[in-house]
Amino acid sequence: MPVVFNHLGHCVTDLARSRRFYEELFEFTFLREINPPDDPSNKLLRLQNPMGMTALYLERDGLVLELLHFAGEGSKALPVRERVMNEPGLTHISVSCDVDDICARVSDFGGEVLEDTNIGFGCFVRDPDGQLIELLPMAYAERIEAER
Repeated sequence: MPVVFNHLGHCVTDLARSRRFYEELFEFTFLREINPPDDPSNKLLRLQNPMGMTALYLERDGLVLELLHFAGEGSKALPVRERVMNEPGLTHISVSCDVDDICARVSDFGGEVLEDTNIGFGCFVRDPDGQLIELLPMAYAERIEAER
């Protein structure tokens, strides 16, 4: 039986701000936006009604990122909590880019550069909701592609 990757889900507190962050800073492209009904979505997601969920799908290099926003009183987003790298679960998103260029602009889009993680050829930033994003130089992606 085949298995096909669909998307990664990311809960955000301000959908427009997060969309701008990923589209303008990391050049994701818009795929679609949906507003599914609270029922039966609440059962699938184990959340309380009213959810008022919006799911916005962005794509970059075959990766589909689903930005989830909950406007309903029953399922408002919890406060942002800083996660650490050794906490079980998904830890970060990694991209190859012009690291200096992205770092210079990340705060303009509501994110934060974690200066103490800069190791000279890569570092971490946080998106507006605290999601860790690892920035690596294009040479890293080129080397990985050459090894395939």
